[in-house]
Formats: sequence, C-alpha cells, structure tokens
Amino acid sequence: MTNKARRDAQLAYIADDNVAEEMAECRKILQKLNFMDRADRAGIREVVKELFGKSEDAFVNPPFYCDYGKHIEVGKNFFANYNCTLLDVAKIKIGDNCQMAPNVAVYTAGHPVHPVSRNSGYEYGKEVTIGDNVWLGGNTVVCPGVHIGDNVVIGAGSVVTKDIPDWSIAAGNPCRVIRKITDEDKKKLFRDEEIDEEAWADIVEWMGHA
Repeated sequence: MTNKARRDAQLAYIADDNVAEEMAECRKILQKLNFMDRADRAGIREVVKELFGKSEDAFVNPPFYCDYGKHIEVGKNFFANYNCTLLDVAKIKIGDNCQMAPNVAVYTAGHPVHPVSRNSGYEYGKEVTIGDNVWLGGNTVVCPGVHIGDNVVIGAGSVVTKDIPDWSIAAGNPCRVIRKITDEDKKKLFRDEEIDEEAWADIVEWMGHA
C-alpha cells in the first residue's frame, strides 16, 4: 500500500513526499484565507468552500489551520471562530448548525507511544465525528477517534478523550457528562439568567417559521 492509502485506511503511515505534496496544496489555500481582508465575508466563504471537502455556507474567522482541508466535511451553518485548528489526517465529519468558539482544536493525528516506534516516522489518523447542533466552548480539544453526538455543549477548556452522547452538557479534563439538556433549558441564557421577553418573543416567532 502507498502511504496515502495507509493514511486513508487509518493505518500507520509515513508522511512521504506524496503526502507532503497534498499538504502543500492545502497550505496555499490557507495562505490565501489567513491573509484575506477580514471584512470580505463573501470572499472568505468562497475560500472555505474551496478548502473543505464538503461544506454548505460555512464560515470561519481567520486565522484557521488544517492539514488537508479536503478531509473536513461540515454541514449547514458551520461557524468556527478565531484560531481554530482541525488536524484532518483522518476524516473530520461535522453536522449541521455547529459552532466552535476561539482556539478550538480537533485532532485526528496521533503517534505511537513508545519512542522507538514514534521515532521511526510512522504516525496515524483516527476519524472524529461531531453531530448536529453542537457548540464547542473556547480552548476545547477533541482527541483522535472521538465521536460527539447531536445537541451537545462542551464547556470551555475541555479535553474530550471519549465519546459524548446526544443531548449532553459535558466539560472538564478529561471531559465528562455533567447533565442532560432538557426542554427546561430552552429559555436559559447564562447560568440562572433567562432570555429576556423581547428576545424570547423573536425566538418563538422564529421557531414558528423554522
């Protein structure tokens, strides 16, 4: 098998010249994205569409970093804030309406634990999947092989090492489920503070048309 084929099969591989060539193409697009006029939102959306393997109206606030871009698949209304890093050695699949706060990092890349194996140059990538309606708080790290379900909130500063089920609020290092999200959370804004009546009326109207 070629190293590219081994990489895509999530086996141990070496980042040889053919692999490096793919990463170089990605870096050309990243160079364009990360030095664009930050006010050119339409232009940024177009470059993001060029960069990602699959996207629909996705937006990222530069700077943004990834290895290949084409291994990233995002659904509708994806938003990543400043300084997001998606190391897409393996696939990163993200659902609809997902938001990433500043400094979020999703890692599919890994290396052998033992220094003899690690120093050989072999590495690996393990797929990460994130469901619909997920919000990752600032400085969250998602580790290789993790699957995050639908309708999940991950608290700021979390290190997600294991799968997180649907409808969960989870946080910590390592990240753990704190509680389930319920209908009682619909009107919550911040801690015990509720959404004000004017904004809530707008939300109710929006839900009627959604």
